[in-house]
Amino acid sequence: MENEFFKINVDNSGAICSIYDKKVEREILTEGGYGNVLQIFEDRPARESAWNIDIEYQKKSWIVNEVKSIEVREVSAIKGVLRVVKTFNKSKIVQDITIYASTPRIDFHTQVEWQETEKLLKAAFDVDVLSPYATYEIAFGSIRRPTHWNTSWDKAKFEVPAHKWADLSEGGYGVSILNDCKYGYDIKDNIMRITLLKAPVYPDPVADKGTHEFIYSLYPHMGDWINGNVVNAGYELNVPLKAVCAEMSTQKAKLPPITSFIQVNKLNVVVDSLKAAEDGDGLIMRLYESSGKREKVRINTILDIVSVTECNLMEEDEKQVDLKDGEMVINIKPYEIITLRLR
Repeated sequence: MENEFFKINVDNSGAICSIYDKKVEREILTEGGYGNVLQIFEDRPARESAWNIDIEYQKKSWIVNEVKSIEVREVSAIKGVLRVVKTFNKSKIVQDITIYASTPRIDFHTQVEWQETEKLLKAAFDVDVLSPYATYEIAFGSIRRPTHWNTSWDKAKFEVPAHKWADLSEGGYGVSILNDCKYGYDIKDNIMRITLLKAPVYPDPVADKGTHEFIYSLYPHMGDWINGNVVNAGYELNVPLKAVCAEMSTQKAKLPPITSFIQVNKLNVVVDSLKAAEDGDGLIMRLYESSGKREKVRINTILDIVSVTECNLMEEDEKQVDLKDGEMVINIKPYEIITLRLR
């Protein structure tokens, strides 16, 4: 598979044996390493199997390599899709490996008919990136965790919860695994894994059995997770642009060719929410600083508003914000959450 960003080799087992980044002319996987290796582990935690993962799960595992079919599903000016169908025991995994003409991201659209008991499904990428720490997104921020087990404290952090992405970066280059609904990762040394499915027996003995659909993505980038705009890439996967065909009214449409309700002049300041106020008085806009920088931010809106008030998280007004010609200026601290009421 190849586009302007990547050249990808998939072997007969359906795993990826090479991902070459054409922009920076480097191989992303280690020599002899593989990407998107589907692994199943025996998962028998001592307590509460629906919630816990014990570190002993790694002692017994299988690689899902029983391939039923590999076929090209689409080659177009927009994207290319390779479908890989695998089975394990009574379960079936269908993956559409997708690359795009204009997006430097590799998507794994996955559908699983999951019929396992006390098993754990992960996807592993053996990337050629070395760092003692990995970064994981949490609500309105991020955390770092070690990629080694040098101490008992480090070893206890073997599984890390995260929201839209996890990232491993060295000086000048990094790789992120994005997801649209899977929130467990483990990154040790240079092996990145995302946890996809469990099969617990308590409190529900048949929990998670059935059909699952989800997407995870490999996102290589220049620089670290900040310079590589990983936060924005996570949003692009989770909140994709939707095209809507609207019926024309009797009058000629007068919308401009390009416009936006809200514009922010700093890429690291994210508008997370725009919603009706709980008390019905105006709109609430919530934004946050995502990369640990102190910024002076200019926000422009085409919404018909006459006043802006800064609120707390309970939407209680605190102070007035100057508004002139649809523009407001605020100062935001590292990782700060700011809530504004637009009237």
